[in-house]
Amino acid sequence: MTDSTGDSRDHGDSRDHEDPIKVMVVDDHPMWRDAVARDLSESGFEVVATAGDGEQAVRRAKAAVPGVLVLDLNLPGKPGVQVCKEVVAANPAVRVLVLSASGEHADVLEAVKSGATGYLLKSASTEELRDAVRRTAVGDPVFTPGLAGLVLGEYRRLASEPAGPAPADGEPGAPRLTDRETEVLRLVAKGLSYKQIAERLVISHRTVQNHVQNTLGKLQLHNRVELVRYAIERGLDDE
Repeated sequence: MTDSTGDSRDHGDSRDHEDPIKVMVVDDHPMWRDAVARDLSESGFEVVATAGDGEQAVRRAKAAVPGVLVLDLNLPGKPGVQVCKEVVAANPAVRVLVLSASGEHADVLEAVKSGATGYLLKSASTEELRDAVRRTAVGDPVFTPGLAGLVLGEYRRLASEPAGPAPADGEPGAPRLTDRETEVLRLVAKGLSYKQIAERLVISHRTVQNHVQNTLGKLQLHNRVELVRYAIERGLDDE
């Protein structure tokens, strides 16, 4: 199928990757879970595990080590947000894409604070899901339209809260970012997607990803939420 832009070349296939993106699907409704797993598998992703409850999800995620965890929030045994927290804590490299029927702001914000990279409603099309998984795998935040602004507002609120001491730029021992890394960080803090940053700076999407990963490593941060908080605390979003 072709999306609304008419380009179906890289929505879900893994030709830009040496290996297929490993995905795990967690949902307590067997028919829905199986359908999502089947659609993703047929689209070129490698579905390494599925689970129907929270406890099973945490256990299997640790064993299967997916690149992307497609996670429902309403799970028996252990809620999805707790699953997200535990999976990300055990392996920060795992990206979590929440796929939920709920568009309630409280659910979205709780998922983000728990470590989710993206949040998609179950009303999304198959093409949107495939694209969301592909983008989530590289750390790009993906949100159902209308929710992105809400999440950016939450980033700002988190940044306004007291945090542990961090070395200011220029202090002895403070990590040194290159001019380009700082530029990318500033745009991340403004809420731009990796694709938008690439277009703004006239560089490749992959280069943006590399800059973000290098910055995370230098600052000893684990995800985009922490990265945006760092940037906003230093006023980079206002520059």
